[in-house]
Amino acid sequence: MSELSGVSVAIIGLGVSGMAAARLALNRGGDVYVSDLRTEPALAAGGAELRTAGARIELGGHDLERLAGADLVVVSPGIPPGAPVLRALSDRGVGWISEPEFAVRFFSAPLIAVTGTNGKTTTTLLVAHLLQAGGLRAAVGGNVGGGLAPAASELALRRESPDWYVLEMSSFQLADVDTFRPDIGVVTNLSPDHLDRYPDLDAYYSDKARILNRADAGSVWVLPADDAAVTSLMAETPGTRFFFGELEHPGTHAFVAESVLTLRTDGRSDDLVTTDELPLLGRHNLANALAASITARLAGANLEGLRSGLRTALPLPHRLEPVADLDGVLWVNDSKATNVAATRSALQSLDRPVVLLVGGKDKGEDFSRLVPDGADVRAVIAYGDAGARITSESSGSEMVAGGLEGAVRRAVAVARAGDVLLLSPACSSFDEFQDYGERGRVFTALARASA
Repeated sequence: MSELSGVSVAIIGLGVSGMAAARLALNRGGDVYVSDLRTEPALAAGGAELRTAGARIELGGHDLERLAGADLVVVSPGIPPGAPVLRALSDRGVGWISEPEFAVRFFSAPLIAVTGTNGKTTTTLLVAHLLQAGGLRAAVGGNVGGGLAPAASELALRRESPDWYVLEMSSFQLADVDTFRPDIGVVTNLSPDHLDRYPDLDAYYSDKARILNRADAGSVWVLPADDAAVTSLMAETPGTRFFFGELEHPGTHAFVAESVLTLRTDGRSDDLVTTDELPLLGRHNLANALAASITARLAGANLEGLRSGLRTALPLPHRLEPVADLDGVLWVNDSKATNVAATRSALQSLDRPVVLLVGGKDKGEDFSRLVPDGADVRAVIAYGDAGARITSESSGSEMVAGGLEGAVRRAVAVARAGDVLLLSPACSSFDEFQDYGERGRVFTALARASA
């Protein structure tokens, strides 16, 4: 699809993805209608911009007849599948696609797509960083958000074609793909998540599996070597597979050998950097770095570029981000850890005693396995909407009132010199904050105010 002259495009949702899709559709000559139930001033301002560019905008409701009559319906990822407008369209036999599915139809270079439960954003941005360090032009976006990268449709609007597009893909975005086919697909890992949106784990994994729908013999997959859920997901998927894992095995292509990140391709092994040279905190970031390294190498990045890129990789905001060191206590912001698996991974990654702050909006996960065996955890301080259930399911945890600020006050009282005071909530933020980014920024401000 190279242009949309004469094509009517209806877009549901006027958030970041909806705005980007609308700009792209207008740019390609489409007849564009955008609707959103919300009416906040920021949305009205975005709607005014699009209206000036030629789109029809409706806030506070949806014109079902106009939606059903469109040639193409694009849905933003924040719209849940059970939303009344989608049920009404489904009842009429009208289908829809996600914003990245719409965007990639206008891409002019090969695609790397990264999905999984945890580590997606770090791996996606690190792949792009390594490609650029390795002499290739990369355009990165998708589900990354947080101001770190744009929506996929914004990439399609760029005049200069990159060597590679690199997209982070959430399960919500993959749920509504059709022709989407990455040239290199990366699955970081799989574990329970979003059980407040999905009826069960199988439904969540089923949406993740849609990244495989168009796989063929030419597809390339980068996969964890020891993740049973990913192995099951891949099943008989066609394509060539490359595996990453901290331990070296005969079939592993990216691994750590004697504290050196190493690649093994084309029958030879190449050292990259030592684990001490990688400036990302936590053992789980070794897996992210290995996945990104083999991906970038398969895409054509040179070895010296990979080495340079790994040494200059920066920790991302809200992902095991050290934000203060006060009286010998290291404060670490891991607000992006919005599920139990991410918090467990953080605890397994740290080599100091931890005072853990956990809580927020309850997503329905099992908290009985919150603290992994062998983790050095001095205290688990629970707060927020999920706090009471956390304390009932996770032995040794205590509930505090006063939201995140109250939890921080208690953590400061408990922590000792040499400890890590870790915000790794295992829950979403929506009981108290707009998003995990705001939660992380508040935690950081509390840390600095304690200095």
